[in-house]
Amino acid sequence: MNKKISIIGSGFSSLSASCYLAKAGYDVTIYEKNATVGGRARQLKKDGFTFDIGPSWYWMPDVFEKFFNDFGKSTNDYYELDKLNPAYKIFFADEVITIGDHMDKICEEFERIETGSSIPLKKFISRAQEHYDIAINNVVLKPGVSPFELVTKETITRVDRFFKTISVEVRKNFKNPKLISTLEFPVLFLGAKPNQTPSFYSFMNYADFGLGTWHPKGGMFEIVKAMKSLAQSLGVSINTNCNVQKINVENSNSVGITVDGQQIDSDIVLSGADYHHTETLLDKDYRQYSEAYWNKRTFAPSSLLFYVGFDKKLKNIEHHNLFFDTDFEIHAEDIYDTPKWPEDPLFYVNFPSVTDASMAPDNCETGFFLIPIAPGLEDTPELRKQYFDIIINRFEKRTNQNVKTHILFKESFCINDFVSEYNSYKGNAYGMANTLMQTAFLRPKLKSKKVKGLYFTGQLTVPGPGVPPALISGKLVAELIQKNEV
Repeated sequence: MNKKISIIGSGFSSLSASCYLAKAGYDVTIYEKNATVGGRARQLKKDGFTFDIGPSWYWMPDVFEKFFNDFGKSTNDYYELDKLNPAYKIFFADEVITIGDHMDKICEEFERIETGSSIPLKKFISRAQEHYDIAINNVVLKPGVSPFELVTKETITRVDRFFKTISVEVRKNFKNPKLISTLEFPVLFLGAKPNQTPSFYSFMNYADFGLGTWHPKGGMFEIVKAMKSLAQSLGVSINTNCNVQKINVENSNSVGITVDGQQIDSDIVLSGADYHHTETLLDKDYRQYSEAYWNKRTFAPSSLLFYVGFDKKLKNIEHHNLFFDTDFEIHAEDIYDTPKWPEDPLFYVNFPSVTDASMAPDNCETGFFLIPIAPGLEDTPELRKQYFDIIINRFEKRTNQNVKTHILFKESFCINDFVSEYNSYKGNAYGMANTLMQTAFLRPKLKSKKVKGLYFTGQLTVPGPGVPPALISGKLVAELIQKNEV
């Protein structure tokens, strides 16, 4: 008889794991508390406008392709991909840097900013490519069980790059502050300050400049739909509007769940929900990590998000836009060092309708605004309004146009919503940061050490934050289950 697996949550890692486990012959059922699958990668549709309410960057296309290839499929069996050109714009106070879709274009832009800078850039990206090959084909494919997983002939010769930081590496080779900010930006996806992120993670720079930025037509939710379709074709049952209230442990060898008051027996329980929240579903004796443990971790930022419908096409913008027209270091301190609402926040704006007409009505624009903030801050309607006014005024100034009078509607999402919708610890948006002391085997484990048959996946465990790592996390835990639960 096939073993029965209950999966809590339906984010990328849960959907990924469900596919691998179903393919291996397990009887897999997903329980999702919200009305649709996708976890943080859900979708908002309103008045003809379509918004991805969570992830909006499609990087590392090879990871997505490998996932679908594992099931005899390809991404183009499910959705259409376009490589963005330019990939994105960065707005500084007095200048705009445009990142093209090819290294030659990017080198030209670096030379425009600082003569001679393309030479160290090519060397930096070449090293980043080496790191990418090692990371994606080796390091991130380990389950985080032992420190010896990191000891390979490739990593041992680069051990210094785990102890130097991205910030040191970048500043050693570049002096122009705008180029420094441009090269430090990609590691923000890992959830930590550049001066706390090992230089080995420069592989994110290769993901950016080397592999490029892509867009699935219809938005990031198309990936969720594709994974849901694949999972169901493999026999996975998916139940939405099903809130898991408790993980039942009769003894250390028996595990099950309570869903909306109903007890469901399982051979194995896998949680892709927030790790901290999942442990609160257990009686205290069966929890691995204390509240003090979680409180001492370095968490990735939360976000204040706005979903805005505009009644006209906007000018001087691209699909992805970064507004670095204030002090990067001060905003980072407000997130990580002395958590507070920033006075002059950096922010990001995504206009998918610039390249994908399906995302907005004719002659309109779909706008997604994001301000990174510290998790655990006070979140009120007044603060949300205050910060929208701050960034929309700066947006108008930097892009030289009036937009406020062309807003049809705006919706917001912030810390309180991350907690209520996703049970997110302190309302974080991206999980636990990939600092040196929170990398690989130093992250919370995929397998419970206290409850037989209980496993975890997602951004608080290995490999870490981001959509491609979530796909990999699902694969890792599925392999671990197959190894242990025979």
